[in-house]
Amino acid sequence: MGVLSLGTLIGLAADDRILNGAPIWLKPLHFAFSLAVYSATLAWLLPRIRRHPRTAWWAGTLIAVSSLAEAVIISVQAWRGTYSHFNTLTPTNTAFMNSMTVAVIVLWTSNFVAAVVVLRDRSLARPLRLAVRLGLVLAVVGMSLGFLMNIPTPEQRQAVDAGLPTLVGAHNVGVDDGGPGMPLTNWSTVGGDLRIPHFVGIHALQVIPLAGAALALAGRRRTTRDEEQGTRTDGRTGDGAGFGAALADERIQARLVLITGAAWSGLLALVTWQALRGQSLVHPDAVTLGALGALVLAVAAATAVVLRPGAPRSGAPRVPASAVRHP
Repeated sequence: MGVLSLGTLIGLAADDRILNGAPIWLKPLHFAFSLAVYSATLAWLLPRIRRHPRTAWWAGTLIAVSSLAEAVIISVQAWRGTYSHFNTLTPTNTAFMNSMTVAVIVLWTSNFVAAVVVLRDRSLARPLRLAVRLGLVLAVVGMSLGFLMNIPTPEQRQAVDAGLPTLVGAHNVGVDDGGPGMPLTNWSTVGGDLRIPHFVGIHALQVIPLAGAALALAGRRRTTRDEEQGTRTDGRTGDGAGFGAALADERIQARLVLITGAAWSGLLALVTWQALRGQSLVHPDAVTLGALGALVLAVAAATAVVLRPGAPRSGAPRVPASAVRHP
């Protein structure tokens, strides 16, 4: 995928063809780069699975093969100067689309199997394990949302019923594909775009585990500093223990990971709802902004409860401050 990303970048620079309002090599670049990031994450994760490692290996292999098949078909269709998705305009294009559909089904199924294996495994530390589980489950959900783009529009149904060659499916909701789009992503700026929830869901596998890893790193640094200074805490997040000491507790880290997963799930639901209503990401209405504000407030409140000063950690006895001896 890294090599393919470089190749599509060269195509983007050397080939000035436009398809449906966008540079013809932009879509292959998006897929190659996105799959490169996704594959790198799985390449790090799957070898760490101790339960059912052979199943994890097969799932990873099928993900690699099906991802490569999809990305190659998209690139070949770009080179041919035509659509890769929804394309039933000729028998050749239909064959390419059917092949890619098979690759996508294999990719989704393999990711589902990988998600089940990860859910059953306990190899990683608790906060990171929870983060990876949430990320992979949301990634499978995000992939599933991509199937919404394969639903034909009313006009396309009429063409199919009449036996006419047509595209079957669309990215946009409420407007035709190919209109004004955002820089780099080309997501619609005038209507709903189903590529947004697809993207947000898939890359939960990077966002949530990165948040879990950052929390674990902060906790390790705090623990190391406390050991170097010879300090002690009294099992509370207050009375001198503070925010840093709270992060040193794996239970607090796990709760913050859960909040991160809930926040990302809420965001995924919000952008899906927004896209299905035919609303552009960059032009939200008052209802969408209100829902976003409620989500932000809920996440902030949950975080404040977990990190509130003086709150005892789960399972840790409350020790009177007078009984704590400080150096």
